[in-house]
Amino acid sequence: MNEMKINCPVCHKENGAISVMKELEVPHFGKVLETTITCDNCHFKHSDIIALEQHDPAKHELSITKDSLSSRVVRSQSATVSIPELGLKVEPGPKSEGYVTNVEGMIVRFEDAVKRALNLFCDEKSQINAKKTLENLENLKNGEIEGTLIIEDPFGQSKISDTHTIVTPLSEEELKNLKTGFTIIENEE
Repeated sequence: MNEMKINCPVCHKENGAISVMKELEVPHFGKVLETTITCDNCHFKHSDIIALEQHDPAKHELSITKDSLSSRVVRSQSATVSIPELGLKVEPGPKSEGYVTNVEGMIVRFEDAVKRALNLFCDEKSQINAKKTLENLENLKNGEIEGTLIIEDPFGQSKISDTHTIVTPLSEEELKNLKTGFTIIENEE
């Protein structure tokens, strides 16, 4: 474990934040680096899970059932997550973070995002769609409707730990259409 004091990236207090990095071996997933930055002054907190091993690009699919809600999920910062039956998709961006959760936690993350959208978009159509999506997510958690959790990772660092997970390689076409969350600057000379 590596712990050090750093200047807070938010309030800029000199040596006000503590940065902790530790390498972990996560069963069935491999080595990861867990990073955390906390500041007691402004209460800023940032944590991330970074996979240290790269694998072949893969798609992980799992039917969401009452039994699969507790299945462990590792989502790398480069993965795209979707529940196509509900029209939900989250693509990585420059500030994407990796995390470890379970299938129910993934649904809760979608619920949180939809609730934020409810506050951002005030038009009637957006409100109706968001409320319907929240209802569908609740029904999915309760086993009243069916859905599929899909994680597509161009670096093969994400996983769904369930014996019913279907893992397939990503095709060149699928890879070409996936976002990675990383900014690429090409130098044309």
